[in-house]
Amino acid sequence: MSGTGSVAKRVGVAALLLGASQLASRGLGVVREMVLAAEIGGAVVEVDAYRAAFQLPDLLNHFLAVGAIATAFIPLFHRVGERDGDEAAERFFANVWGTLTLAAIVATALLFAFADRFVAFYFSDFPPEVQALTVRLTRIVLPAQVFFVTGGIVRGVLMAKGRFGAQALAPVVYNLGIIVGGWLGASTLGVEGFAWGALVGAMLGHFLVPLLDARGRIRLRMRLAPGDADFRRYLWVALPLLAGVTLVAADEWLDRYFGQFLEAGAIALLFYARVLMQAPVGLVGQAVGTAALPALSSLHEQGRTDELGALVQRTLQATVALGILVAGGMIALARPLVTLLYERGAFTATDSGAVAALLVVFCLGIPAWVVQTVAVRPFYARGDTWRPMLLGTAVAALAIPLYAFLGPAHGTLGLAAAGATAISLNAVATLILARRLHGAPELTPVLGAAARALVIAAVSGVVAFVTAGHAANAVAGGAGPWAAAAALLAGAAAFGLPALLGISWLGDPETRALVSGLRDRLLRRAS
Repeated sequence: MSGTGSVAKRVGVAALLLGASQLASRGLGVVREMVLAAEIGGAVVEVDAYRAAFQLPDLLNHFLAVGAIATAFIPLFHRVGERDGDEAAERFFANVWGTLTLAAIVATALLFAFADRFVAFYFSDFPPEVQALTVRLTRIVLPAQVFFVTGGIVRGVLMAKGRFGAQALAPVVYNLGIIVGGWLGASTLGVEGFAWGALVGAMLGHFLVPLLDARGRIRLRMRLAPGDADFRRYLWVALPLLAGVTLVAADEWLDRYFGQFLEAGAIALLFYARVLMQAPVGLVGQAVGTAALPALSSLHEQGRTDELGALVQRTLQATVALGILVAGGMIALARPLVTLLYERGAFTATDSGAVAALLVVFCLGIPAWVVQTVAVRPFYARGDTWRPMLLGTAVAALAIPLYAFLGPAHGTLGLAAAGATAISLNAVATLILARRLHGAPELTPVLGAAARALVIAAVSGVVAFVTAGHAANAVAGGAGPWAAAAALLAGAAAFGLPALLGISWLGDPETRALVSGLRDRLLRRAS
């Protein structure tokens, strides 16, 4: 087997594991939203306060570069190990772990003390009682960031060593914590039960799980040497990820900020729809991108640039096509999907209609979310975090007037449309920049794969939409969960068959290879 094929196989195995994790995590995320919707409600101020309570923790998460720890850490960990040996790599890990953990503890304590002032400033349009609830919930979930930081660095070392189990399990345990906390605590604590569940889930999933996996494999020690040359190099690589604010984070922040000026419950409705949209983004884009990064970093360190470019090309063609197909299916089946998942307890049919409409608009951005998630990885593998982050920050800044205009003009649908438009522009700009700097990917094959998938998705989506409508009308007069279940099952089957045929006849080679590989794996497991 060629070197490229061997690396691609390892990426495929890791992507399969992380994809299964993302599927489980996103599925549990939907269950989490189902419990929240049933226990607390749809367009209600309590859910607005709960969503708003994550704004300050999310900011801390971003400015500690928690989400980018593995992105900045893995290539440098590889580089230090290749250059100076395993002992130097262990010292580098200990220094990053100790210094960032201390920074997380200090920052969390400061923000905990001033949470009331932040909420009063950022969510100034909230009534006083909603602000007070937001502050209380914020102070519950803030300490979770310490566990995200400490566990995230350990997971980075494990992934650099080819172990993806902790990375796969952490979000699953985290979501389980929120579900159990909300389910057990909603009757007595209300929405606070979900906040306590988030804190416990972060401690168990993002901190305890990687520590248990690291025992006997990694020397766990903390060191404080912020003047160390390798640590300064890490900060330089992480700085744009820390200082830059791209749409990956800013889209949620802007929805929260501009959503407060709309009708009560607007933030809640936006996030119910967003969770469903982000499920395929995590399954397709995040899993593939996370799995590919160590392989891309290794190829770069070994100077195998042609193989790196080929891997990027194949990965982008397959993922953009899959993203378009998934988006088409979700758009066609948005209403029965929302009805079946959410419409129970305090969540009404009116809420279902509003969330389904938002989901359709959000789904228009799924292909771009997938492309953006994968397209930045080759930059990170080369240790180049500055240029994609500067580009992303510029796009996010230019998109603010779009949110400010479309939100007041068209309400929640306008905010969803602003996000889908902005991320699409960001993805196109990232691909163009990558092509100019690295020579890969070639844009024509990526656009060709997207165009083929768009035709397949459009035809399959129409068939699925019509079939779902007939199936719903045949059961309980088209209303209720049984009708929604019938519509969803019939519509999914009606989408899947023409989509598979379309990929076989019209799909590009990379998409056909991806689908046939998944089919073969499923058949082997079934047998």
